[in-house]
Amino acid sequence: MRLLEIGISEGKMSKFVTHRILTGRSTLLRRLCTAVEVKNETAATPVVRNESQTLYKRLSALGSAKGKASEILNEYIREGKGYVVEKQCLERCIKELRKFKKHQCALEIMEWMANRNVNFGSADRAILLDLIAKVQGVPAAEKYFNDLPSKAQDHYTFGSLLNCYCVEKMADEALALYERMDKMRYTSTLCFNNLMSLYMRLKKPEKVPLLAEEMKRRNLKLTTFTYNILMTSYLSSNDIEGVERVYEEMKSGNEKMCDWTTYSHLACAYSKLGFYEKAGIAMKKMEGEIRRLRHREGYHFLLSLYAGMSNRVEVNRIWSSLKSQFEVTTNYSYLIMVQSLSKLDDMDGLKKVFTEWELRCSSYDMRVANAAICAYLRHDMVTEAEEVFSTAMERSKGPFFNGLEMFSVSFLKKKNVDRALQCIESAISMSKEKDWSPRPETIKAFLNHFEEERDVDGAERFCGGLKKLKGCCLNGDVYKSVLQTYSGAGRMSHDMRTRMEQDGIDITDELECLLQKVCPQ
Repeated sequence: MRLLEIGISEGKMSKFVTHRILTGRSTLLRRLCTAVEVKNETAATPVVRNESQTLYKRLSALGSAKGKASEILNEYIREGKGYVVEKQCLERCIKELRKFKKHQCALEIMEWMANRNVNFGSADRAILLDLIAKVQGVPAAEKYFNDLPSKAQDHYTFGSLLNCYCVEKMADEALALYERMDKMRYTSTLCFNNLMSLYMRLKKPEKVPLLAEEMKRRNLKLTTFTYNILMTSYLSSNDIEGVERVYEEMKSGNEKMCDWTTYSHLACAYSKLGFYEKAGIAMKKMEGEIRRLRHREGYHFLLSLYAGMSNRVEVNRIWSSLKSQFEVTTNYSYLIMVQSLSKLDDMDGLKKVFTEWELRCSSYDMRVANAAICAYLRHDMVTEAEEVFSTAMERSKGPFFNGLEMFSVSFLKKKNVDRALQCIESAISMSKEKDWSPRPETIKAFLNHFEEERDVDGAERFCGGLKKLKGCCLNGDVYKSVLQTYSGAGRMSHDMRTRMEQDGIDITDELECLLQKVCPQ
């Protein structure tokens, strides 16, 4: 069966917990379906050993700063404290940096290694290709791949490029590359897992079972990830019988394949469709697995699952269990708990947990602060939200634009437009050269308000701010709204056509009609 012949139709993606399992902060899909056939990255990452621990701390402190990793490495060597920067040491640093999405630093280390003629194997080249795609974009990764000697274009690098296409939802490129790999006999379980991930990202879940059948026809092994995403594909169409059929197939084949992620997917399916008793049984099995393995991420999913079922008692019990299992409660664990309590509308519990985090945290994490701000604003607790933001401004280096955006939306809902604009303008000012812009729904909310109020001056002020962003958000839809605001207010703008042309706006028939009213030639 040729994959290009599989039809495409729209499918529903499930929400909240299901979304976290597929595309949330935990990025479980990417961890389970990596670009390189190496050890499963969902396993607990080993502690960086003594010879690389000091170096890793220095590199990790760089964050996303460009061009600094080589300076740290050169300085480390010059110090001559007896440390030997071996390839294995650097590989551990790269693994940790990738785990925490510090791709820029990881890429610079690999480039530093390449400049010193460190011998790269197939897996190394595949990781480098993946980092290039994440930092410089897919075209740069394609160039790297095409420039490799033919013998280095093996199933590792082909697989890494395929993963890049799938992550970026480039279906045509992914399928064309798959056809090449198939002819070269480079297809594998990982290849099919990547394609399954692609179709779930494209919201085409009905294609996943077809891929699973093709794998069976080719006698390719279905892994735990394969079965998990297959279950999720059935869940997308509310087919609980399909979900249970996949689970039974797993158990009958090899019950050891059913790990905590399997029970998480199963619990999510039952919970979404209202089978709470069955969901509870699956979650108890999941808890047994994560307690045995001391798996922190598993606890995070349990918290989200119980919050999704509005089970406050179990959320608090799992939280206590998590803290007793680990010597340190991480910022990310606090983030998940704050989000879970927000979902439960337990503002007293949220305030208690957030205050505990503020007292104990060694580094102030804006993600936790933003989660608290979001919850407070949703409950119209503006004073509390402002107190959190004020403390964050003192204790953190930011970024603060997400928090400011939340305040702007809150003020806009209360018709306090001046303060809303002040907040969004402050966010724009703080963003500087960073690739940030307000969410599309935020932009739409502002524009809708200006249209309804026929507030031309407010619309122009808002758009003037958007124009300052690195990734300018002024597009045809924005100009359409501005033109409608002018038209509704009976105002004229003699330079509007020129402005649109300068901003590269494609003037459609609809925009031309509006321009004739607002800016007649």
